[in-house]
Amino acid sequence: MYPEYPFPSHFATIDGHLLHYIDEGAGRVIVMVHGNPTWSYYYRHLIALLSKTYRVIAIDHLGCGLSDKPQKYPYQLKNHIDNLQALLRQLRINSYSLIVHDWGGAIGLGVAGRYPAAIEKLVILNTAAFHSQRIPWRIRLCRWPFIGSLLVRGLNGFAGPAVFMAVTRRLRPDVARAYLAPYDSWQNRVAVYGFVRDIPLTTAHPSYATLQKVEEGLQALAARDVPVCICWGGMDFCFNDHFYEEWRRRFPRAECHYFKDAGHYVLEDALSEIKPLLVNFFADSSSVSGNGG
Repeated sequence: MYPEYPFPSHFATIDGHLLHYIDEGAGRVIVMVHGNPTWSYYYRHLIALLSKTYRVIAIDHLGCGLSDKPQKYPYQLKNHIDNLQALLRQLRINSYSLIVHDWGGAIGLGVAGRYPAAIEKLVILNTAAFHSQRIPWRIRLCRWPFIGSLLVRGLNGFAGPAVFMAVTRRLRPDVARAYLAPYDSWQNRVAVYGFVRDIPLTTAHPSYATLQKVEEGLQALAARDVPVCICWGGMDFCFNDHFYEEWRRRFPRAECHYFKDAGHYVLEDALSEIKPLLVNFFADSSSVSGNGG
């Protein structure tokens, strides 16, 4: 049904809702955490590549992808962190590497900050997991009461434009349709809008304190000298060079790769360059320890 995405579906029941995830391969575990408005489909090529050697888990956050989309659910950062943590516990995964993108940075690193000793390696793709006031006006508009819900849920004004605004290389029509397929109605775009509203810009925001804890958790990962690889699209209108430099400051020993002509969906624009980089990054096991599953 979805091109280049032949993987069997798996579901975990968390708080009475079905959470969809991909579970491919065997060996040390790599957990892939997507953002908004994507889903595990974003990682399809990396799943196929890395599952040849590793066990790959790619989650669909509640409300996203093929997971349940409850209409009355607190789509907040803490909930998504708790859900990912619950999934890893159900799968008895206590040591793993992370690949994160967009909101997946705050979510994945939110779990990592709680249990930093579990993290083997970290790959950062155009994301943030720290406070910032930098938010494009197009996203601010989508946060406005009434107008925001009309734009995001009614007119598909967030997920829809992303399939061409988040890339510099035009997506194949069938690939663009696959990105949008889970978000084909007002009801099914509930979490897309929830993520937009959950950006914590002030201390009064319900997710502000959660993001503060995520940010503090980065220090523990840096102190452990967890191997980090940053692959960054330089044409990202949202997560721009300010965020890239902040990551480099927080992880000064990171392996950094900057793709000046790639957009926010860096795995779409720079896949051929990124694939061998990640194969080499994960193949170096000199600093990895712990149980993979």
